[in-house]
Amino acid sequence: MKIPTSWRHLGLAVAFSGALAACGKETPDQGNAAQTVPQAEQPVQGDGAAVSGPRLSDAERAQIDAMAADLHKYVEVLASDKFEGRAPATRGEELTVNYLAERFGALGLEPGAKDADGKPSWFQQVPVVEMQIESTPLTIEGEGFQKALQPLTDMVAFTQRQTDSAELKDSELVFVGYGIVAPENDWNDYAGLDMAGRTAVILVNDPGYATQDKALFNGNAMTYYGRWSYKFEEAARQGAAGAIIIHETGAAGYPWEVVSGSWSGAQISLAAEDGNADRVAVEAWMTGDAAKAVFKAAGLELAREMEAAKTRGFQAKPLGLSASVGLKNQLRSSDSRNVVAKLPGRKYPDEAIIYTAHWDHLGVNENAEGGDKIFNGAVDNATGTAGLLAMARQAAAMPERPDRSLVFVAVTAEESGLLGSKYYAENPVVPLAQTVAGINFDAMGVLGPMRDVIVVGYGNSELEKRLEKAAEKQGRYLAPEEHPERGYFYRSDHFSLAKKGVPMLYFDSGSDSFEHGREWAQKKGEEYTAHAYHKPGDEYDPQWNLEGAAMDLQLGLRLGLELANSRDWPNWYEGNEFRAIRDASGDSRK
Repeated sequence: MKIPTSWRHLGLAVAFSGALAACGKETPDQGNAAQTVPQAEQPVQGDGAAVSGPRLSDAERAQIDAMAADLHKYVEVLASDKFEGRAPATRGEELTVNYLAERFGALGLEPGAKDADGKPSWFQQVPVVEMQIESTPLTIEGEGFQKALQPLTDMVAFTQRQTDSAELKDSELVFVGYGIVAPENDWNDYAGLDMAGRTAVILVNDPGYATQDKALFNGNAMTYYGRWSYKFEEAARQGAAGAIIIHETGAAGYPWEVVSGSWSGAQISLAAEDGNADRVAVEAWMTGDAAKAVFKAAGLELAREMEAAKTRGFQAKPLGLSASVGLKNQLRSSDSRNVVAKLPGRKYPDEAIIYTAHWDHLGVNENAEGGDKIFNGAVDNATGTAGLLAMARQAAAMPERPDRSLVFVAVTAEESGLLGSKYYAENPVVPLAQTVAGINFDAMGVLGPMRDVIVVGYGNSELEKRLEKAAEKQGRYLAPEEHPERGYFYRSDHFSLAKKGVPMLYFDSGSDSFEHGREWAQKKGEEYTAHAYHKPGDEYDPQWNLEGAAMDLQLGLRLGLELANSRDWPNWYEGNEFRAIRDASGDSRK
């Protein structure tokens, strides 16, 4: 399958690196960090001359060239049509996990998980439920008004409840602003509301982004309160029957096509004993245009109501309209798999550094526009998965194993809500208290070497100082994200382990291209987001320059080996939300 040449050579180096940058809790220094990084910093050699390329020794160059070649080889396989988009619980999964296990074994690693009989296995079984959901139109009714919002074009509706049907029937719509309950910010959009039987209509992101007020939430940087997953969770806690998020491209960080593509195919969730009965019956998104029409029918102007929702003390507003929609679900229970490989340590094999990347993508979606229905996920995330193999190959080839173990985990169902990493965090193969640190790779750069190394969640952990030293040796510098409002800190698998206290790093190449400059790289990244992200166009291109991705992997490998050959236990910085969790397990490491 070919894609237009005008954007075949794109990559996530910017859209998901320069853009995929730190979106975590802002520290006192973080607000100024972006101002201290030159826009086109030129690392210099001893004589003061500008470096035209990365600062690498011949040996380092040879390692990077070999790793880039490995990446091309692995990505081409993982992103091929044969693997059918690598959706969990499909034939694509079978091909993917077996390929990864075979490759890890051939590289000399050992199985890192155990099967049901306690025997070594490459696979950690992750019980999931797949739902094929068929939705009726979402009908909005009021006095003298009726409008049927059409699936995919106007709205998408789905459910987390693992049942054969779900519905809203004449459920009253209530505009709840950002749908946030945050006592530490003196914010409660549900104050005084009884949401039983009602449906919350919710804005995406949070008031900090909407106002650009640094004193409100985290200012422009999205907090977890801004994520769609939080919105649905909070609506459930409030006892709502349904929840509908209003899509905005800027506030969400992606266009409507990403929403319709991500939520229109098979939906995967972790198997739950109660079938997720505590979730709202229907979760949905609607387009901005659809929302304008709904608010107009309620006698309101959406823009004015959005403005009101930015202020503390906002009062939720019933719209005088009702919503009805029906969902029919075809359920299939199965086990998906995390692939776990281990390079046991020589002295302290029960302590480990963990590397993560998600192997899954969106599979085949017959509702996709055009003739290409396979979402190959070459950048997202065949690159990161291939990176695990490439690092494992070099680590296993070392003449002597490190003191601590290295564990490589290719996790499933990230695209469905970080499910594989969530399951691993609850069922770790190495106890989390004995997990020294972790590094996550997701959607790596394909535009060549970049001067800047973007840290997602910049200013959060002591691991950054080590990364900074390693980056400087390559003639590069650390930088915070260019688009903190997009909430990337909460959108990849490191977050599942960070919530449990494990110091995690998530970094990638930025947009300060050694060869072409920042403007060129940023433009390429914007084109990728518009034309390929979560679309069939995310396909492998043999012309990609994967040297930058290889340099990032070398940073991760160097940092991991440094920790593996030490007795250090890095931590989150003081004041970080995860520090107390990590400190609580400190006695087991003494």
